[in-house]
Amino acid sequence: MEWTFFFSFSSVSSAISSARSWGVINVKYKFAGSQRSLFDLKDHDSRRQLRILAGVDLPLGGSGRPDGLGLYYAKIGIGTPPKDYYLQVDTGSDLMWVNCIQCKECPKRSSLGIDLTLYDIKDSATGQLVSCDQEFCHAINGGPLATCTANMSCPYLEIYGDGSSTAGYFIKDIVLYDRVSGDLETSSANGSVIFGCGTTQSGNLDSSNEEALDGILGFGKSNSSMISQLASSGKVKKMFAHCLDGVNGGGIFAIGHVVQPKVNMTPLVPNQPHYNVNMTAVQVGLDFLNFTTDVFESGDRKGTIIDSGTTLAYLPDMIYEPLVNKILSQQPNLKLQTVHDDYTCFQYSESLDETFPNVTFHFENSVILKVYPHEYLFPFGGFMQNGLWCIGWQNSGMQSRDQKNITLLGDLVLSNKLVVYDLENQTIGWTEYNCSSSIQVLDERTGTVHLVGSHYISSACHLNAQFIMIWFLLATLLHYSNC
Repeated sequence: MEWTFFFSFSSVSSAISSARSWGVINVKYKFAGSQRSLFDLKDHDSRRQLRILAGVDLPLGGSGRPDGLGLYYAKIGIGTPPKDYYLQVDTGSDLMWVNCIQCKECPKRSSLGIDLTLYDIKDSATGQLVSCDQEFCHAINGGPLATCTANMSCPYLEIYGDGSSTAGYFIKDIVLYDRVSGDLETSSANGSVIFGCGTTQSGNLDSSNEEALDGILGFGKSNSSMISQLASSGKVKKMFAHCLDGVNGGGIFAIGHVVQPKVNMTPLVPNQPHYNVNMTAVQVGLDFLNFTTDVFESGDRKGTIIDSGTTLAYLPDMIYEPLVNKILSQQPNLKLQTVHDDYTCFQYSESLDETFPNVTFHFENSVILKVYPHEYLFPFGGFMQNGLWCIGWQNSGMQSRDQKNITLLGDLVLSNKLVVYDLENQTIGWTEYNCSSSIQVLDERTGTVHLVGSHYISSACHLNAQFIMIWFLLATLLHYSNC
């Protein structure tokens, strides 16, 4: 039996009503609905990149995670009977893990207006320990562990570049979601997923983190990710898409075959731990920058990383300098100022899009990614009233040694675009789209196309004013096998 299932989410007001009758997953977007402080975004990205780059060759676990200021996080049900857990949603992370009852260093409270929950296998009738002799344990460790015997629980460990770490053991339990039985009609469903049960946390993952969550929900490429597990069991296609509305905090997140709108695809770079693609050219207005494509290679890292969990966009020095100079040349009389030693800013009160050029990235298969001035320019301090605008492009050549000359495109360029990940064919693509509208997804059993759109739902609990509540509807199209 194979399923195709969907996440649909949209912005709502500052309180939450019960979601049980809708079968939804609750997601919040850190910066939605407010002007984003460039200082906050850069701080978020700096710590995140260290973790993305540090986790690649670890013997256990996945290959990275978002930092404590993650952009998106979801409320999902786990266990029988189900309990609610708030997990960061991230395409740069593989493992799903939650904090466990044995953990002494885990956070007990959060400033995000949510109740944290420690997973206890004794409270779930469907929870099972994953032992060291099981196939999953062998696969994630590259073979049997010498010190791990059949009657022991399979361990996991993640150590990140900033010194933070999470460790524990693997659990298999039920994750709840809804399947789509028609246009905007759902019914309850579930699937078994193996995830980490965290017993020891350190650094930004321990109780000192004020903006704490219950764990991570990874949508990375490895076989340990939730989408890979569900695909291997025949429940889903190994394809998903997101359309993130950075202004309103809404959008769509779908697992399955999106057939409308049409999206041009570019191949993923082989043997890379993240979603890397080959950039072929950079265009500023009508002019193309002059550089060779080897600028995107640094050691074993090849290509451009596409990462919805990063806020800004990071370019090598050989691209950053001419790109920024070309942008600023449109207004030679601007009085530039450097803020916090990092940000190039200027006073401006006219229309951004009518004055400054678009920036267009070109990729293999003639796929382009266009970024408009109102997307790459940010009001300093989060307020437009002072008229001080800063450039969102960042020079990765000025970062630390591990981050030097990385090419990484984040939310700055991905917002207001439908991004499609096709892991079955190892391609990725995108198109400009109204993320508050709807998409069409194919039921491959019947050939029927179903409409999936954003849902605006009223709410009931108090939230921090920085955050906008969005609902993350996890639903599936039932696909029967001929058995």
